[in-house]
Amino acid sequence: MQDFLAHWVTQSLAFSLTAVALVAFLESLAFVGLLLPGTLMMATLGAFIGSGTLGFYPAWAAGIVGCFLGDWISYFIGHGCKKSLKKWSFLKKHRAMLHKTEHALHRHSNLTILAGRFIGPTRPLIPLVAGMLDLPPLKFALPNIIGCLSWPPAYFMPGILAGVAINIPAGQHTGQFRGLLLGVALLVWLAGWLVWRWFRSGKRTTGRLAGWLPLSRLRWLAPLCLMAAVAALIALIQHPLMPIYAAQLWKVLKF
Repeated sequence: MQDFLAHWVTQSLAFSLTAVALVAFLESLAFVGLLLPGTLMMATLGAFIGSGTLGFYPAWAAGIVGCFLGDWISYFIGHGCKKSLKKWSFLKKHRAMLHKTEHALHRHSNLTILAGRFIGPTRPLIPLVAGMLDLPPLKFALPNIIGCLSWPPAYFMPGILAGVAINIPAGQHTGQFRGLLLGVALLVWLAGWLVWRWFRSGKRTTGRLAGWLPLSRLRWLAPLCLMAAVAALIALIQHPLMPIYAAQLWKVLKF
């Protein structure tokens, strides 16, 4: 899939923007988004942006269009076919997830719609469930607009950072810098995940992962990982190649 995407993106600007819009659309479309490696595809597109093959702002605009189409088509499918969908065997198998989504939409609809766009399994389901619950279109629109505006650059960014790093001219410290950049990215992600687990530890007390990461372990592991991420980030900022990398990144992101 990534090879096909790479071939399509390198054909022309029109093909490139169509690819971005299509990936964002399919990743947002009810049920289809559950089957696609959307995060990986968006990161791949981000790498093309970082390498200069694709412009950041045209890709952002194409991603917004794809998000809007996928979300609103899903919303109207849920609104118009709610009786049929409730009898569908696929949804019956995922009844627990649907109940949680419905409960979250009833309690905090704006936050659920906005946050759900950034969570893989719920991204293609929340607009559908919002439609099934007859959530008013105006109430769905505001958090959806914010989510569709912010989601493409957030998911492009890992690929952009990698694409810019790959294009740094080869030199004495290039491999070291790329390794340090990768290490910082992994540590930041791990620290964020551990802090999130720590924050949610009171609500998650079952499962194998809870046994490996009890609250007593998270209390020291999460801060330790966070300090390691900060230390690695400081080392990255002080690296001799950082000014070159920052200049290349600014070249990609500037309007």
